[in-house]
Amino acid sequence: MKKQNLLYLGFIIVMLLAASCSNTETQKKQPAENKTSTAVFAKGEKITNEYFTGSAWLQMLVENDSLYNCPIGNVTFEPGARNNWHVHPGGQILLVTSGKGYHQLKGQPVELIESGDIVKVPPGAMHWHGATPDSELTHLAISTNPQKGIVVWMEKLSDEEYNRIKL
Repeated sequence: MKKQNLLYLGFIIVMLLAASCSNTETQKKQPAENKTSTAVFAKGEKITNEYFTGSAWLQMLVENDSLYNCPIGNVTFEPGARNNWHVHPGGQILLVTSGKGYHQLKGQPVELIESGDIVKVPPGAMHWHGATPDSELTHLAISTNPQKGIVVWMEKLSDEEYNRIKL
Protein backbone atom coordinates (compact mmCIF):
# COMPACT_ATOMS: atom_id res chain seq x y z
CA MET A 1 0.00 0.00 0.00
CA LYS A 2 2.83 2.43 0.83
CA LYS A 3 4.46 1.89 -2.56
CA GLN A 4 1.20 2.67 -4.38
CA ASN A 5 0.71 5.85 -2.32
CA LEU A 6 4.26 7.01 -3.13
CA LEU A 7 3.75 6.35 -6.84
CA TYR A 8 0.46 8.22 -6.76
CA LEU A 9 2.04 11.14 -4.88
CA GLY A 10 4.94 11.23 -7.38
CA PHE A 11 2.48 11.27 -10.28
CA ILE A 12 0.54 14.19 -8.71
CA ILE A 13 3.77 16.19 -8.18
CA VAL A 14 4.89 15.63 -11.78
CA MET A 15 1.49 16.71 -13.09
CA LEU A 16 1.47 19.85 -10.92
CA LEU A 17 4.98 20.78 -12.07
CA ALA A 18 4.04 20.24 -15.69
CA ALA A 19 0.93 22.39 -15.31
CA SER A 20 2.81 25.21 -13.60
CA CYS A 21 5.54 25.19 -16.25
CA SER A 22 2.99 25.51 -19.04
CA ASN A 23 1.73 28.77 -17.50
CA THR A 24 5.12 30.51 -17.43
CA GLU A 25 7.02 32.40 -20.11
CA THR A 26 10.53 31.17 -20.76
CA GLN A 27 13.13 33.23 -22.58
CA LYS A 28 15.63 31.36 -24.69
CA LYS A 29 19.28 31.79 -23.85
CA GLN A 30 21.16 34.32 -25.95
CA PRO A 31 23.44 32.97 -28.67
CA ALA A 32 26.89 32.05 -27.35
CA GLU A 33 28.69 34.18 -29.95
CA ASN A 34 27.22 37.31 -28.32
CA LYS A 35 28.62 36.52 -24.85
CA THR A 36 31.97 37.04 -23.24
CA SER A 37 33.55 33.89 -21.81
CA THR A 38 32.24 34.51 -18.28
CA ALA A 39 29.09 36.49 -19.03
CA VAL A 40 25.75 35.10 -17.95
CA PHE A 41 23.78 37.18 -20.45
CA ALA A 42 24.56 38.58 -23.88
CA LYS A 43 26.42 41.89 -23.97
CA GLY A 44 23.78 43.34 -26.26
CA GLU A 45 23.95 46.36 -28.52
CA LYS A 46 26.37 49.25 -28.13
CA ILE A 47 24.61 52.27 -26.63
CA THR A 48 24.83 55.19 -29.04
CA ASN A 49 23.22 58.14 -27.28
CA GLU A 50 24.40 61.26 -25.51
CA TYR A 51 23.65 59.89 -22.03
CA PHE A 52 26.84 57.81 -21.74
CA THR A 53 30.55 58.71 -21.69
CA GLY A 54 32.74 55.94 -23.10
CA SER A 55 31.44 52.66 -24.49
CA ALA A 56 28.57 50.76 -22.91
CA TRP A 57 26.25 47.99 -24.10
CA LEU A 58 22.65 47.10 -23.28
CA GLN A 59 20.77 43.82 -23.58
CA MET A 60 17.15 44.11 -22.47
CA LEU A 61 16.22 40.90 -20.65
CA VAL A 62 12.66 41.84 -19.73
CA GLU A 63 10.89 44.61 -21.67
CA ASN A 64 8.54 47.02 -19.93
CA ASP A 65 4.99 45.77 -20.35
CA SER A 66 1.73 45.66 -18.42
CA LEU A 67 2.04 41.94 -17.62
CA TYR A 68 5.41 41.87 -15.81
CA ASN A 69 5.80 45.61 -15.09
CA CYS A 70 9.51 45.16 -14.31
CA PRO A 71 11.98 46.10 -17.06
CA ILE A 72 15.41 44.51 -16.59
CA GLY A 73 18.48 45.30 -18.67
CA ASN A 74 21.98 43.84 -18.66
CA VAL A 75 24.38 46.80 -18.93
CA THR A 76 28.12 46.50 -19.56
CA PHE A 77 30.48 49.47 -19.23
CA GLU A 78 34.04 49.38 -20.59
CA PRO A 79 36.73 50.69 -18.18
CA GLY A 80 36.14 54.40 -17.55
CA ALA A 81 32.65 54.44 -19.08
CA ARG A 82 29.73 55.87 -17.13
CA ASN A 83 26.28 57.34 -17.57
CA ASN A 84 25.01 60.87 -16.98
CA TRP A 85 23.35 61.99 -13.80
CA HIS A 86 19.80 60.73 -13.95
CA VAL A 87 16.65 60.01 -11.95
CA HIS A 88 14.35 56.99 -11.95
CA PRO A 89 10.95 58.30 -10.78
CA GLY A 90 10.00 54.82 -9.55
CA GLY A 91 13.46 53.82 -8.27
CA GLN A 92 16.03 51.33 -9.52
CA ILE A 93 17.90 48.25 -8.30
CA LEU A 94 21.35 47.39 -9.65
CA LEU A 95 22.64 43.82 -9.26
CA VAL A 96 26.37 43.90 -10.00
CA THR A 97 27.29 40.68 -11.81
CA SER A 98 30.93 41.33 -12.69
CA GLY A 99 33.73 43.85 -12.49
CA LYS A 100 34.11 47.01 -10.43
CA GLY A 101 32.45 50.36 -10.71
CA TYR A 102 31.28 53.49 -9.00
CA HIS A 103 27.86 54.65 -7.91
CA GLN A 104 27.00 58.03 -6.47
CA LEU A 105 23.82 59.63 -5.19
CA LYS A 106 23.81 63.42 -5.57
CA GLY A 107 25.28 65.01 -2.43
CA GLN A 108 26.73 61.70 -1.18
CA PRO A 109 30.25 60.25 -1.46
CA VAL A 110 31.10 57.98 -4.40
CA GLU A 111 30.76 54.26 -3.56
CA LEU A 112 32.83 51.41 -4.98
CA ILE A 113 30.54 48.66 -6.28
CA GLU A 114 31.67 45.21 -7.35
CA SER A 115 30.44 41.77 -8.28
CA GLY A 116 27.79 40.59 -5.84
CA ASP A 117 26.75 44.06 -4.66
CA ILE A 118 23.14 45.22 -4.70
CA VAL A 119 22.43 48.93 -5.05
CA LYS A 120 18.95 50.22 -4.22
CA VAL A 121 18.35 53.66 -5.70
CA PRO A 122 15.35 55.37 -4.06
CA PRO A 123 12.60 56.80 -6.28
CA GLY A 124 13.53 60.25 -7.53
CA ALA A 125 17.16 60.12 -6.32
CA MET A 126 19.63 61.74 -8.71
CA HIS A 127 22.62 59.45 -9.31
CA TRP A 128 25.14 58.10 -11.81
CA HIS A 129 27.06 54.82 -12.14
CA GLY A 130 29.78 53.33 -14.30
CA ALA A 131 33.01 51.37 -14.43
CA THR A 132 36.27 52.16 -12.65
CA PRO A 133 39.16 53.31 -14.85
CA ASP A 134 40.76 49.83 -14.77
CA SER A 135 37.77 47.44 -14.83
CA GLU A 136 34.67 46.68 -16.85
CA LEU A 137 31.41 46.77 -14.92
CA THR A 138 28.35 44.67 -15.70
CA HIS A 139 25.09 44.96 -13.79
CA LEU A 140 21.44 44.12 -14.13
CA ALA A 141 19.40 47.32 -14.03
CA ILE A 142 15.89 46.74 -12.69
CA SER A 143 13.39 49.58 -13.00
CA THR A 144 10.98 49.53 -10.09
CA ASN A 145 7.52 51.09 -10.25
CA PRO A 146 7.93 51.86 -13.98
CA GLN A 147 4.40 53.26 -14.14
CA LYS A 148 5.91 56.37 -12.48
CA GLY A 149 8.42 56.72 -15.35
CA ILE A 150 11.60 54.89 -16.35
CA VAL A 151 14.37 57.51 -16.46
CA VAL A 152 14.96 61.26 -16.69
CA TRP A 153 18.44 62.07 -18.03
CA MET A 154 20.44 65.06 -16.81
CA GLU A 155 23.93 66.53 -17.22
CA LYS A 156 27.12 64.56 -17.78
CA LEU A 157 29.51 63.72 -15.00
CA SER A 158 32.56 65.60 -16.25
CA ASP A 159 35.93 63.94 -16.89
CA GLU A 160 37.36 66.24 -14.21
CA GLU A 161 34.83 65.01 -11.60
CA TYR A 162 35.35 61.37 -12.60
CA ASN A 163 39.15 61.62 -12.55
CA ARG A 164 39.11 63.11 -9.01
CA ILE A 165 37.59 59.90 -7.57
CA LYS A 166 40.03 58.19 -5.19
CA LEU A 167 38.74 55.14 -3.34
